[in-house]
Amino acid sequence: MTTNELVAVLRLQSIPNIGDVTAKKLISHTGSPTAIFTDKLQHLQKIDGIGSITLKGLRNSEYLRAAEAEYRYIRENDIDFTYFTDADYPKYLKHCIDSPMLLFKRGNIALSDRKIISIVGTRNITSYGNALCEQLLADLAPLDPIIVSGFAYGVDICAQKAAIKHGLQTIGCLAHGLNQIYPKVHGKYVEEVEHNGGFITEFWSTSNPDRENFLKRNRIIAGMAEATVVIESAEKGGSLVTADIANSYNREVFAFPGRAQDKYSTGCNNLIKRQKAHMITSAADLIYMLGWQLESPEEKPVQKQLFVELDATEQSIYAYLQKDGKQQLDSIALECQLPVFKVSSTLLNMEMKGVIRPLPGKLFEAI
Repeated sequence: MTTNELVAVLRLQSIPNIGDVTAKKLISHTGSPTAIFTDKLQHLQKIDGIGSITLKGLRNSEYLRAAEAEYRYIRENDIDFTYFTDADYPKYLKHCIDSPMLLFKRGNIALSDRKIISIVGTRNITSYGNALCEQLLADLAPLDPIIVSGFAYGVDICAQKAAIKHGLQTIGCLAHGLNQIYPKVHGKYVEEVEHNGGFITEFWSTSNPDRENFLKRNRIIAGMAEATVVIESAEKGGSLVTADIANSYNREVFAFPGRAQDKYSTGCNNLIKRQKAHMITSAADLIYMLGWQLESPEEKPVQKQLFVELDATEQSIYAYLQKDGKQQLDSIALECQLPVFKVSSTLLNMEMKGVIRPLPGKLFEAI
């Protein structure tokens, strides 16, 4: 992108009455961001939805000065960015009509041909939520997905710390410019996140973490991913907004259920009850519903299975499934005298090795 084009896009962003949808409409009509500011007003006026207030903003030099100032900040601080038509722009987000024209980023973000999920939830995460989040990321690690969240308190930072722990790339979507970190206490995690992924934002260096910015940020979290997972949520909260946005984008939404009386399970339970989210209890559920198997079981030659090495626990489970056929997780745990959480993670490992496969109804069978 040339300097003039970048300044033109920034200028569009700075005009109050022009959002991303209108800006893209103008760019499509004129052919480029720069052409918008040289085209005749009577031509622009013919575009559906473009009124006199918008036209007035296009000719206001105040917005040009603001754009030039932000451009200088970008260049002086070597800020990386991606335009919505660029090849490195997040592919899922590219399909969202209201996706940002520009995303600013820093770190080691690599999105090409990668599985991406967003994990959101309450800022007041409980020990139950912590355990769910940690186990989910541990069990997903063999598939190497990118974990997207909002770098906020609670579920967000729990997911991003767990992603780093298990060697997964993680991306924090910010509700402010890259010149600051909110909350400040999370500054201690910045270096690790940038080393294992990075940060993305649509906001300028002049933007503060205002409430409306968090709501805008949520559409990026929902739009970047193939699916959104809600770990814990009260009856109201930003994570439910993110889930609603993901649904509006026709993306999959998953939620972990909780006890009816638990305050921070109410939101998840309601999502499930109102059929706004699939209920999941483990990573295996998510993997199955998204079709994330590394290889279709039907495509695996039987000969390969003869050379798979299984540890003692895996051998015990495999022998039981071979003898008794399809079984549910609880039955496997009972018969093999193993805790459920151990069986859940072991089954995932065995699935990755191609010796078992999950079936509808939370059943598993030996291959």
